[in-house]
Amino acid sequence: MAILAPPHRPFSPGFPPLGPARGDGGATIAVTLRYAPIAFLLRLFTPVLEVDGRAVPAAWGRVTTPVALGEHHVHVYVPYLFPSRIGAADTTVVALPGRVAELEYRAPLLAFLRGALGPPPQRYPGLALTVALLTVAATLGACSCLALLGPGV
Repeated sequence: MAILAPPHRPFSPGFPPLGPARGDGGATIAVTLRYAPIAFLLRLFTPVLEVDGRAVPAAWGRVTTPVALGEHHVHVYVPYLFPSRIGAADTTVVALPGRVAELEYRAPLLAFLRGALGPPPQRYPGLALTVALLTVAATLGACSCLALLGPGV
C-alpha cells in the first residue's frame, strides 16, 4: 500500500513562502505591490497584474486572487508616460491546495529598470544608482552655489 505524501517543496529563494491554509482546499496567489516613497508619482498610476495572461484587478497594496492548483505565470508592470510600461517583472509560482503563495513586487526607482517580483522581502531596483545620481546632483549644486559667491570663497 502506497502512502501519498504532500509534494516536497525545498526552501529556496525561487519559491515563495506558503501562507496559512485555506479552508476550502483551493489555492490563492497574493501579491503585495509597492513603490518607494521617493517615487511618489507612481501613486497616480495603477499597476497591472496578470496571472497566466489574465488581467487581475489590482491597486498598490496587497492583491489576492484564487487560482487553480499547479504552476502559474505572474507578470506585473506599471503603465507610465514615457516609456509606456515601467518595471516589468515576471515569475512562476506553484499553487498548492489550501495555501496562499505570497509574492512581493517592488517598482523600480528609475523608469528604465525592471521591477522586482518574488518571495518577500524584495529590494527596490536601482536604489544604489539613484543614491549615486542624487549625490552627484547635490555635489554639482553645492559647487555651483560656491562658484556664484565669487573667487574669494
